[in-house]
Amino acid sequence: MRNHFSFEIPFMRYRKVLLTLSAIMSVLAIVGLLVRGLTFGIEFQGGSEIDFTNTGEITIEQMREALVNAGEEDPTVQTTTTEGENGFLVRSGTTDPEEAMQHASKAAEALKLSEENFNVTTIGPDWGADVTRSSLLAFGLAILLIIGYVSIRYEFKMSITAVIALIHDMVIILGIYAWTQIPVTPNVVAALLSTMGFSLYDTVVEFDRTNDNAKTLRDGIHRTYYEICNFSINEVVVRSINTTITTLVPELAMYFFGGATLKDFAFAMILGEILGTYSSYAVATPLLAMWKTREPRWAKLEAKYGEKATQVTPVADV
Repeated sequence: MRNHFSFEIPFMRYRKVLLTLSAIMSVLAIVGLLVRGLTFGIEFQGGSEIDFTNTGEITIEQMREALVNAGEEDPTVQTTTTEGENGFLVRSGTTDPEEAMQHASKAAEALKLSEENFNVTTIGPDWGADVTRSSLLAFGLAILLIIGYVSIRYEFKMSITAVIALIHDMVIILGIYAWTQIPVTPNVVAALLSTMGFSLYDTVVEFDRTNDNAKTLRDGIHRTYYEICNFSINEVVVRSINTTITTLVPELAMYFFGGATLKDFAFAMILGEILGTYSSYAVATPLLAMWKTREPRWAKLEAKYGEKATQVTPVADV
């Protein structure tokens, strides 16, 4: 369905600006990954997780000091809120269940908390290695399936640019996790896989319109591939924005009002939702247009009509 605007938003005019912005964000993300690295949750590297609830006015400093005095080495402590009650989520490298329970008990005793105020979960390093392998396998299979599906349904060039947009999203999200040192957990991995679906959806919807318009548009206005891509984006951009907003609402609710587990999932989903929508129009489509314009047919049309390719072009209401 075509939009009802009397003009087109000139996305393609600013393709170089958008691609430059994406390149800058990607470089910053890679620098973060190289300099700071990712912090993995205990599910990946093994360790213990202690969930303290109803801790009252105890501060992070007091909790960390109590844990260190109890024998924990360099624990990661973050605040939580469960049903309006303050608490803490503690992650450490202790892999022995009995030792982890002793540390938690000593810390609770020092802070005058009862055994009902904490719960200890311990995961061995072997299980963490299995999770890592499974996560990498899931990402690899997802990428291959995306390339296969889009290549068969549309064309190979569309599949490659769609995957580049996905990788762009994943790199920036992981870069944010590197700079902030927020732990990467299986919940984050699940969110990233879900994000791949959202990002691919927007890209495929836009590519579907581009594919059809490249075959049928003969109105004397949209003649170059840049013009066709720009028109196709304008046809679907309102729907994409509406979908993104309605998806972000429950994700924001999970982030601000959910527990620590939901926050992990929601934060990655929020980042992925925003970047997925952005990259569909700022990365995937401009790269596709630049690649397709090298084909003889589109290169001739670009040479003949290219000076108008990035102008704001009036279109008739449909």
